[in-house]
Amino acid sequence: MNFFGRTLNLKDDPKLIEAYKEYHRNVWPEVEGQLAKLGVAKMRIFLLGRRLFMYIETTDDFDSCGFAAKWMQEPKCVAWEEIMQKFQEPLPEAKPGEWWLTMETIYQLH
Repeated sequence: MNFFGRTLNLKDDPKLIEAYKEYHRNVWPEVEGQLAKLGVAKMRIFLLGRRLFMYIETTDDFDSCGFAAKWMQEPKCVAWEEIMQKFQEPLPEAKPGEWWLTMETIYQLH
C-alpha cells in the first residue's frame, strides 16, 4: 500500500466552496470507478477555509507517473476535471501548469 498527501486551494468564494462540497457529496460513479480501476484504494479530501488536503491510499502497483493520462481516458473524468477546475486554483508554490501539489511525508506513526 502506498499513500500520498496532495494540496490545492479553492477560489475564495463561499458559494463556490459550497458547490464544490455538494459535487463531492454526489461524486459520479464513473469517476469513482476509474479511481478504483487505476489503483486508488482510499481517498479522503479535507477542507480548512479554502485549503484542500487530499489523502490517497493506493495499491502497490499504482502508477503515479501514468495516472493522469489513464485518468483522462474516461470521458466522465475529463468532464469532472473541467468542472472541478472552475472551483480550484493552484497554490503560490505551484510551478506553471501544476495543480494538485504532492506533499512531503515528514512523520508517520505505525
